[in-house]
Amino acid sequence: MRLDRVGTHVELEDAGVSLGGQTILRDLTLSVGAAEVLGIAGPNGSGKTTLLRLLATLTAPAQGTGRVLGAALGSSEVYGIRREIGLVGHIPTVVGELTLRENLDHATRLFGGDTARIERALQVVGLAEAADRKVEQSSYGMLRRTEAARLLITRPRLLLLDEAFSGLDVDAQQLIDALITRTTENGGAVVMVSHDASHLAERAGRVMAIAAGRLELAA
Repeated sequence: MRLDRVGTHVELEDAGVSLGGQTILRDLTLSVGAAEVLGIAGPNGSGKTTLLRLLATLTAPAQGTGRVLGAALGSSEVYGIRREIGLVGHIPTVVGELTLRENLDHATRLFGGDTARIERALQVVGLAEAADRKVEQSSYGMLRRTEAARLLITRPRLLLLDEAFSGLDVDAQQLIDALITRTTENGGAVVMVSHDASHLAERAGRVMAIAAGRLELAA
């Protein structure tokens, strides 16, 4: 496995992303270090989700260069580090035909975690009594808690949060906060995006904004 440059989990230099022939992001120069929480603010449609997909290695840069956890974006190196990236998107990542417990088992085997941690993780997120519910029988909050349990098990080095606090009650928000804390205490990095600047100001050590497809320091 490739090692990232000591203390640096994300590096972008003049990176850009184009989708369907349209430039979404441009001239991105960014560095995120170990134990850092970076907040990215911007309205809906500004490119926040596209930026997270770039950092998750799901989208390759059309211009410039970048490295995530030591792997060059757009190269085959990214396949070696994807298990170390935890992405929480707008829609919970679950398999509809499975129960909550089965989803955790599936994700744990897929991402290389320890299945022995599943039951403990279910207890921590408050789903021990609901673990055998199918996804279709579960609320949005329960699915978010299932994602939190997955991250407790797989322990990513880079945590990417896309509007992760939206629609959650206070207890569920505290679970996300605990994941952020644990990631940074273990030397990982967190990048979180939101249109709600208050969520970022409370949690991020540094906040930037996306404007016209470019990153700049938040006002």
